[in-house]
Amino acid sequence: MNSFFLRKGVNISVKTYAVTSLSYMALGLFASLIIGLIIQTVGEQLNWPYFIEMGALAMSLMGPAIGVAVAFGLKAPPLVLFSAVVSGAAGAELGGPAGAFLAALLSVEAGKLISKETKLDIIVTPFVTICIGFTVAYFIGPAINAGLVRFGELIMWATDQQPFVMGIIVAVLMGLALTAPISSAAIAIMLNLEGIAAGAATVGCAAQMVGFAVSSYRENKVSGLAALGIGTSMLQVPNIVRNPLILLPPTIAGAIFAPLATMVFLMENNAAGAGMGTSGLVGQIMTFSVMGFETRVLIAVLFLHIVGPALVSLSLSEWMRKRNWIKLGDMKIDQG
Repeated sequence: MNSFFLRKGVNISVKTYAVTSLSYMALGLFASLIIGLIIQTVGEQLNWPYFIEMGALAMSLMGPAIGVAVAFGLKAPPLVLFSAVVSGAAGAELGGPAGAFLAALLSVEAGKLISKETKLDIIVTPFVTICIGFTVAYFIGPAINAGLVRFGELIMWATDQQPFVMGIIVAVLMGLALTAPISSAAIAIMLNLEGIAAGAATVGCAAQMVGFAVSSYRENKVSGLAALGIGTSMLQVPNIVRNPLILLPPTIAGAIFAPLATMVFLMENNAAGAGMGTSGLVGQIMTFSVMGFETRVLIAVLFLHIVGPALVSLSLSEWMRKRNWIKLGDMKIDQG
């Protein structure tokens, strides 16, 4: 059985399903829901109906995009990959983003197992893939989606009740998820985080990216500043494994500014922006979309998402360098 799974490219592991698949799901989300929301927002602000329609179309194709993204990430053969469009669409229709992910994941793995095992491959493979995908979407998707959404509602309720403590918890956990090789964006969207909980999550994620970008400037220069600051702090994962202490400055910065976001500035966001931090400035664009394109919001975003975390992270990292807890080269990234 193991040799058969290996031959078919099915690797049953936490890394495959919790890291690789979720990461590719996030790419599917960005290529549909998130970019569509950005395009729609631009269209609404500039009163361009063409952009509004374009954005709405992109958002409506979230399910198929997740299906293809997950299939591609799992190295599915062509017929399975193309059939995953239907699995993802069914999952999204019946179970939201979580349903799309689960339907695509299980149907793709089943499709890979059956692929090229019969002489009627062109019929059997897409049939099995679509059948498994729709079955998962129909029977499991709604329950999984409802459970995650309710959990997200619990987080938002708790943050409203205890903005100081929960603001810190949400910011720290979502920030760590963003830097870890999993997808904070996918988590935020599956939980449907909104309101000040989403605002705290944005602060935590932004602190990780900006914090690492600024703290490692002496090693990575301007290219690293851009790669980490508007790309992804995930580039620091190999360095974190070697010296976990480098996580402290950006994480502490997120914990410091999250309560200011939840209690003073009352920062809000939506699910699409909550887990993005400063990646492509999506977190900031979505903040403006939710709170309005106003000067006070701009000042709050600059202070809580960029300037504040940068100053705190830089100060802490320099203090740690003086004590030799962080050494020169500890935050050097491979920029290809």
